[in-house]
Amino acid sequence: MSTPPAPFRVGLIGYGLAGSAFHAPLIATTPGLRLEAVVTANPDRRAQLNREHPGARALDTPEQLFENADSFDLVVIASPNRTHVPLARTALLAGLATVVDKPLAATSAEARDLCEFAEKSGLLLSVFQNRRWDGDFRTAARLIEEGRLGRVHRFESRFERFRPKPKPGWRELADPAEVGGTLYDLGSHLVDQALALFGPVETVYAEIDVRRDGAVVDDDAFLALTHTGGVRSHLWTSALAPLAGPRLRVLGDSAGYVKFGMDPQEAALRAGRRPGPDSHWGDDDPAAYGLLGSDGNAETVATDPGDYPAFYAGIAASLTDRTPPPVDPWDAVATLAVLEAARASAATASVVRLP
Repeated sequence: MSTPPAPFRVGLIGYGLAGSAFHAPLIATTPGLRLEAVVTANPDRRAQLNREHPGARALDTPEQLFENADSFDLVVIASPNRTHVPLARTALLAGLATVVDKPLAATSAEARDLCEFAEKSGLLLSVFQNRRWDGDFRTAARLIEEGRLGRVHRFESRFERFRPKPKPGWRELADPAEVGGTLYDLGSHLVDQALALFGPVETVYAEIDVRRDGAVVDDDAFLALTHTGGVRSHLWTSALAPLAGPRLRVLGDSAGYVKFGMDPQEAALRAGRRPGPDSHWGDDDPAAYGLLGSDGNAETVATDPGDYPAFYAGIAASLTDRTPPPVDPWDAVATLAVLEAARASAATASVVRLP
């Protein structure tokens, strides 16, 4: 009997919400990957790491990780946005495959340079766009692929929250280098999903505001995208939405699909649940299933299970077989170009045409 290959050794930089609730649990439960070390100097987070992943070493700085690059096969960057590009470049220079949380960079130009550098180095680079594996998005994509809606002409998507008081943290800082605000945070997911479904964008119109008392970064945004194929995507993100609209509404010339409520995977991860073969991971509450059809003639459609574990399973497969990563980093360049056009549109109250 042959010996199974050793798992790929993963170094995780950052153990805040992204690192502790998303990346670490998904890495640790992915066959073929092993969470080897985590960079965090915060004593409370180090204690949390020891409880949740006692087999992983705690490192004080990214430099400690890169000084021992031979001990790792993959670096995952889940630190504040301003650090994404310098840390990713250092990881690639060290010869390490690299995953970066979204957004990949502050600008599309920086993201493009990073993608080109990774290609020249022959190294894997991918972006953690986990919302592609939300159950509602997977369901909408399947219904479109099956032709259940006919010819789609409008896609509406929302990530809305009600957090009327800004919380301390880098996401609420005004310095553009921090890449804070909801447009680049949840807006990165919204635009990525729209591009994944309907392809490149020709024009962008946006309204971006600072609504909450004491806020200094955008916390409310609307984007209208016109795709080259003719579909219009209307996207909303807000921290000041006391009543949320539909999570998704997709309109075609044969039928529509509407879905309320958030995918359950984030809440499950935050609560300490972990994916497993018998965990019914990603199952939606039947009371939250969406509707397919038309007014007076709609049927309930079971939501496809959400599957965040698929991202790191894809990374493990890429490392093993050198197949394409689950998220092409060039997709992040396209997303950032749309977000930049949205800022320009909001600043001039005009429609911006992309090259």
